[in-house]
Amino acid sequence: MGTQSDFEKRAIFLAAVCGQTYVQFGNPAGSFVIPMDFSLTHTIQAKSITKVWEVFGFVIESPQEIIIAFRGTSSTTDWISDAIASQMRFKFIKEDSLTHRGFTKIYSSARDGIMSALTNLSPDKKLYITGHSLGAALATLCAIDLAANTAFSSPILYTFGSPRVGNPAFAKAFTNYVQNSYRVANQFDIVTYAPPSIYKLPKREKKYYYSHVRALNPLSFQNGAVGLNHVISSYFDDLSRLEPEFTIWLCSINPGFCPPAEATSKAAKSEYGHRQIHTPIN
Repeated sequence: MGTQSDFEKRAIFLAAVCGQTYVQFGNPAGSFVIPMDFSLTHTIQAKSITKVWEVFGFVIESPQEIIIAFRGTSSTTDWISDAIASQMRFKFIKEDSLTHRGFTKIYSSARDGIMSALTNLSPDKKLYITGHSLGAALATLCAIDLAANTAFSSPILYTFGSPRVGNPAFAKAFTNYVQNSYRVANQFDIVTYAPPSIYKLPKREKKYYYSHVRALNPLSFQNGAVGLNHVISSYFDDLSRLEPEFTIWLCSINPGFCPPAEATSKAAKSEYGHRQIHTPIN
């Protein structure tokens, strides 16, 4: 059983990993900073609502562990997928449960590549799965899927700014499969309140019910704007205050790995530029 300090250090490290998923997507060559002792084993490709493949994260490996990391919303098609908040059956577990249609379709398109990559990796290593925003939803779906269907039966999930992913039956099933789950959420982050607990499509009577998965690890920060309360660099900054010496060490041994301070406002403008005209589901 780890200590609170262990949790905080791991959260800081994985928040920086999540930051690199955006760097990867924004770089035409797909390059990003891989932390010391890790190597890239797989680039995650997925489809949003179109048939165009997009880079959605990566799998990296060290001698001791494996990390699967998913990015959040970065394209117009992602926005459309975020807004498809009706539900569909999550077919990768035996329990009858429903999950967000947009999130599930993106994850389903990435699944074969992830499964194939894992066949070449040792299930004796610790597996961490992480993601921010839309990426947090994808990480949640991935964690329960891998726990149910692979030799990696004990994944450790860390998410940041996650929306709700599925109905109460899904949340209950998730608890049975994924024993180690940490949902880091800023109480002033509007994304963590979406979709609403009861979601109704416009001009339709059908209702969909949403519940968060366990377990909540709350943060409380306000940075003066909706976007600044959500972007991964803001999460990283707030977590860093919990373990400042560790953060300085981590950033010093991995130049360019930690989100720079100026990334906060830049990422907020980028991520929320489209959101003014789209349903804020991500």
